[in-house]
Amino acid sequence: MSQFAVRTEALTKSYGDVPVVRGLNLEIEPGEVYGFLGPNGAGKTTMRLLTGLLEPTGGDGWVCGDCITDRGAVSRHVGYLPERPPLYEELTGREQLEFVAQLRGQPADAATETATALLDRFGLTDDGDKRIEAYSTGMRKKAGLAQAVLHEPAVLFLDEPTAGLDPRAARSVRTELRRLADAGTTVFLSSHLLSVVTELTDRVGLLTDGTLVAEGPPDEVADRVDSEELEDAFIELTGD
Repeated sequence: MSQFAVRTEALTKSYGDVPVVRGLNLEIEPGEVYGFLGPNGAGKTTMRLLTGLLEPTGGDGWVCGDCITDRGAVSRHVGYLPERPPLYEELTGREQLEFVAQLRGQPADAATETATALLDRFGLTDDGDKRIEAYSTGMRKKAGLAQAVLHEPAVLFLDEPTAGLDPRAARSVRTELRRLADAGTTVFLSSHLLSVVTELTDRVGLLTDGTLVAEGPPDEVADRVDSEELEDAFIELTGD
Protein backbone atom coordinates (compact mmCIF):
# COMPACT_ATOMS: atom_id res chain seq x y z
CA MET A 1 0.00 0.00 0.00
CA SER A 2 2.88 2.38 0.67
CA GLN A 3 3.75 2.55 -3.02
CA PHE A 4 0.77 4.89 -3.34
CA ALA A 5 0.55 8.28 -1.67
CA VAL A 6 -3.22 7.82 -1.35
CA ARG A 7 -5.19 4.61 -1.68
CA THR A 8 -8.81 3.73 -0.87
CA GLU A 9 -10.85 0.56 -1.11
CA ALA A 10 -14.65 0.87 -1.15
CA LEU A 11 -14.42 4.00 1.02
CA THR A 12 -17.90 5.10 2.07
CA LYS A 13 -19.37 7.96 4.07
CA SER A 14 -23.07 8.42 4.75
CA TYR A 15 -24.98 10.87 6.88
CA GLY A 16 -27.99 8.95 8.04
CA ASP A 17 -29.47 7.39 4.93
CA VAL A 18 -27.72 9.84 2.59
CA PRO A 19 -24.48 8.54 0.99
CA VAL A 20 -22.00 11.29 0.15
CA VAL A 21 -19.11 9.00 -0.80
CA ARG A 22 -19.99 5.48 -1.92
CA GLY A 23 -17.53 2.65 -2.61
CA LEU A 24 -14.65 4.96 -3.59
CA ASN A 25 -11.55 3.27 -5.02
CA LEU A 26 -8.53 5.51 -5.59
CA GLU A 27 -4.84 4.96 -6.24
CA ILE A 28 -2.77 8.16 -6.38
CA GLU A 29 0.97 8.10 -7.06
CA PRO A 30 3.58 10.11 -5.14
CA GLY A 31 4.10 13.51 -6.77
CA GLU A 32 0.82 13.37 -8.67
CA VAL A 33 -1.60 16.30 -8.78
CA TYR A 34 -5.10 14.83 -8.56
CA GLY A 35 -8.26 16.87 -9.03
CA PHE A 36 -11.36 15.57 -7.28
CA LEU A 37 -14.59 16.97 -8.65
CA GLY A 38 -18.13 16.43 -7.52
CA PRO A 39 -21.29 18.26 -6.46
CA ASN A 40 -22.85 18.48 -3.01
CA GLY A 41 -19.73 18.69 -0.89
CA ALA A 42 -18.33 15.30 -1.91
CA GLY A 43 -14.82 16.72 -2.33
CA LYS A 44 -14.82 18.28 1.14
CA THR A 45 -16.10 15.08 2.72
CA THR A 46 -13.50 12.94 0.94
CA MET A 47 -10.66 15.20 2.04
CA ARG A 48 -11.87 15.14 5.63
CA LEU A 49 -11.97 11.34 5.48
CA LEU A 50 -8.47 11.09 4.02
CA THR A 51 -6.99 13.50 6.58
CA GLY A 52 -8.51 11.59 9.50
CA LEU A 53 -10.97 14.34 10.42
CA LEU A 54 -14.00 12.12 9.70
CA GLU A 55 -14.60 8.46 10.42
CA PRO A 56 -15.65 6.45 7.35
CA THR A 57 -18.94 4.59 7.37
CA GLY A 58 -17.31 1.72 5.50
CA GLY A 59 -14.29 0.67 3.47
CA ASP A 60 -10.67 1.57 4.05
CA GLY A 61 -8.14 4.23 3.11
CA TRP A 62 -4.43 4.80 3.48
CA VAL A 63 -2.14 7.82 3.19
CA CYS A 64 1.54 6.97 2.76
CA GLY A 65 0.74 3.49 4.02
CA ASP A 66 -0.98 4.57 7.25
CA CYS A 67 -4.67 3.84 7.74
CA ILE A 68 -6.84 6.95 7.76
CA THR A 69 -8.50 5.83 10.99
CA ASP A 70 -5.11 6.34 12.71
CA ARG A 71 -5.35 10.10 12.79
CA GLY A 72 -2.07 10.64 14.62
CA ALA A 73 -0.09 8.65 12.07
CA VAL A 74 -1.81 10.26 9.08
CA SER A 75 -1.32 13.79 10.40
CA ARG A 76 2.45 13.43 10.06
CA HIS A 77 2.10 12.94 6.31
CA VAL A 78 -0.54 15.50 5.37
CA GLY A 79 -1.07 19.20 5.04
CA TYR A 80 -4.64 20.45 4.73
CA LEU A 81 -5.98 23.78 3.50
CA PRO A 82 -9.78 24.02 3.75
CA GLU A 83 -11.68 26.63 1.76
CA ARG A 84 -11.57 28.94 4.79
CA PRO A 85 -8.04 28.80 6.19
CA PRO A 86 -7.92 28.06 9.95
CA LEU A 87 -6.22 31.25 11.13
CA TYR A 88 -6.43 33.22 14.37
CA GLU A 89 -7.66 36.72 13.54
CA GLU A 90 -5.92 38.34 16.51
CA LEU A 91 -2.47 37.00 15.62
CA THR A 92 -0.09 38.45 13.08
CA GLY A 93 0.90 36.30 10.12
CA ARG A 94 4.31 35.76 11.71
CA GLU A 95 2.81 34.78 15.06
CA GLN A 96 0.42 32.35 13.38
CA LEU A 97 3.22 30.52 11.61
CA GLU A 98 5.45 30.51 14.68
CA PHE A 99 2.57 29.09 16.73
CA VAL A 100 1.91 26.26 14.26
CA ALA A 101 5.64 25.50 13.94
CA GLN A 102 5.86 25.09 17.71
CA LEU A 103 2.77 22.87 17.69
CA ARG A 104 4.69 20.74 15.19
CA GLY A 105 7.49 20.39 17.71
CA GLN A 106 9.93 23.09 16.64
CA PRO A 107 11.73 25.02 19.41
CA ALA A 108 11.08 28.77 19.55
CA ASP A 109 14.22 29.85 17.65
CA ALA A 110 13.62 27.35 14.85
CA ALA A 111 9.93 28.34 14.68
CA THR A 112 10.92 31.98 14.18
CA GLU A 113 13.27 31.01 11.35
CA THR A 114 10.58 28.85 9.75
CA ALA A 115 8.02 31.64 9.91
CA THR A 116 10.43 34.15 8.38
CA ALA A 117 11.29 31.79 5.53
CA LEU A 118 7.63 31.02 4.78
CA LEU A 119 6.61 34.68 4.82
CA ASP A 120 9.30 35.35 2.24
CA ARG A 121 8.41 32.30 0.15
CA PHE A 122 4.75 33.32 -0.07
CA GLY A 123 5.30 37.04 -0.59
CA LEU A 124 4.00 38.03 2.85
CA THR A 125 7.14 39.54 4.39
CA ASP A 126 5.85 43.10 4.24
CA ASP A 127 2.60 42.06 5.92
CA GLY A 128 4.00 39.50 8.33
CA ASP A 129 3.61 41.74 11.37
CA LYS A 130 0.04 42.79 10.56
CA ARG A 131 -2.88 41.13 12.31
CA ILE A 132 -4.62 38.51 10.20
CA GLU A 133 -7.94 40.32 10.69
CA ALA A 134 -6.56 42.96 8.28
CA TYR A 135 -5.55 40.41 5.62
CA SER A 136 -7.26 40.22 2.24
CA THR A 137 -8.70 36.93 0.98
CA GLY A 138 -5.57 36.36 -1.09
CA MET A 139 -3.27 37.01 1.85
CA ARG A 140 -5.28 34.62 4.03
CA LYS A 141 -5.09 31.89 1.39
CA LYS A 142 -1.33 32.30 1.11
CA ALA A 143 -0.92 32.30 4.89
CA GLY A 144 -3.08 29.19 5.09
CA LEU A 145 -1.04 27.46 2.39
CA ALA A 146 2.19 28.41 4.15
CA GLN A 147 0.79 26.89 7.33
CA ALA A 148 -0.26 23.72 5.48
CA VAL A 149 3.21 23.09 4.01
CA LEU A 150 5.19 24.20 7.06
CA HIS A 151 6.13 20.63 8.03
CA GLU A 152 6.88 19.60 4.41
CA PRO A 153 4.01 17.09 4.11
CA ALA A 154 4.14 14.24 1.62
CA VAL A 155 0.50 14.83 0.66
CA LEU A 156 -1.23 18.20 0.46
CA PHE A 157 -5.05 18.42 0.49
CA LEU A 158 -6.55 21.64 -0.86
CA ASP A 159 -10.17 22.77 -0.99
CA GLU A 160 -10.81 25.57 -3.51
CA PRO A 161 -7.22 26.89 -3.25
CA THR A 162 -7.71 29.79 -5.70
CA ALA A 163 -11.38 30.65 -5.13
CA GLY A 164 -11.93 34.35 -4.44
CA LEU A 165 -8.41 35.38 -5.39
CA ASP A 166 -7.46 38.16 -7.77
CA PRO A 167 -5.52 37.04 -10.86
CA ARG A 168 -2.11 37.91 -9.40
CA ALA A 169 -2.71 36.02 -6.14
CA ALA A 170 -4.25 33.07 -7.98
CA ARG A 171 -1.21 32.83 -10.24
CA SER A 172 1.18 32.86 -7.30
CA VAL A 173 -0.75 30.03 -5.62
CA ARG A 174 -0.80 27.97 -8.84
CA THR A 175 2.94 28.52 -9.28
CA GLU A 176 3.61 27.34 -5.73
CA LEU A 177 1.46 24.24 -6.18
CA ARG A 178 3.30 23.28 -9.35
CA ARG A 179 6.63 23.83 -7.59
CA LEU A 180 5.54 21.56 -4.75
CA ALA A 181 4.42 18.84 -7.16
CA ASP A 182 7.65 19.07 -9.14
CA ALA A 183 9.51 18.56 -5.85
CA GLY A 184 7.57 15.34 -5.19
CA THR A 185 4.63 16.47 -3.06
CA THR A 186 1.35 14.75 -3.87
CA VAL A 187 -1.43 17.32 -4.28
CA PHE A 188 -5.09 16.36 -3.90
CA LEU A 189 -7.32 19.30 -4.75
CA SER A 190 -11.02 19.94 -5.02
CA SER A 191 -12.27 22.95 -6.97
CA HIS A 192 -15.16 24.06 -9.12
CA LEU A 193 -12.81 26.36 -11.06
CA LEU A 194 -12.30 23.85 -13.84
CA SER A 195 -9.79 25.96 -15.75
CA VAL A 196 -7.52 25.74 -12.70
CA VAL A 197 -8.10 21.98 -12.43
CA THR A 198 -7.28 21.51 -16.12
CA GLU A 199 -4.09 23.56 -15.83
CA LEU A 200 -2.75 21.98 -12.65
CA THR A 201 -3.78 18.35 -12.50
CA ASP A 202 -2.28 15.18 -13.91
CA ARG A 203 -5.54 13.28 -13.39
CA VAL A 204 -9.07 14.06 -12.31
CA GLY A 205 -11.84 12.00 -10.76
CA LEU A 206 -15.51 12.89 -11.24
CA LEU A 207 -17.96 11.88 -8.54
CA THR A 208 -21.75 11.88 -8.80
CA ASP A 209 -24.28 10.45 -6.38
CA GLY A 210 -21.32 9.43 -4.25
CA THR A 211 -19.82 7.23 -6.99
CA LEU A 212 -16.71 7.76 -9.12
CA VAL A 213 -17.98 7.91 -12.71
CA ALA A 214 -14.84 8.98 -14.61
CA GLU A 215 -11.13 9.19 -13.98
CA GLY A 216 -8.07 10.09 -16.05
CA PRO A 217 -6.09 13.02 -17.46
CA PRO A 218 -8.36 16.06 -17.97
CA ASP A 219 -8.18 15.89 -21.77
CA GLU A 220 -9.06 12.19 -21.80
CA VAL A 221 -12.04 12.74 -19.49
CA ALA A 222 -13.22 15.52 -21.81
CA ASP A 223 -12.82 13.18 -24.80
CA ARG A 224 -15.41 10.88 -23.24
CA VAL A 225 -18.10 13.41 -24.17
CA ASP A 226 -16.44 14.40 -27.47
CA SER A 227 -15.25 17.72 -26.13
CA GLU A 228 -12.01 19.57 -25.51
CA GLU A 229 -13.36 21.11 -22.31
CA LEU A 230 -13.41 19.45 -18.90
CA GLU A 231 -16.43 21.58 -18.02
CA ASP A 232 -18.52 19.75 -20.65
CA ALA A 233 -17.54 16.39 -19.18
CA PHE A 234 -18.30 17.57 -15.67
CA ILE A 235 -21.77 18.79 -16.63
CA GLU A 236 -22.68 15.72 -18.68
CA LEU A 237 -21.20 13.02 -16.48
CA THR A 238 -22.24 14.45 -13.11
CA GLY A 239 -25.54 16.00 -14.15
CA ASP A 240 -24.52 19.15 -12.26
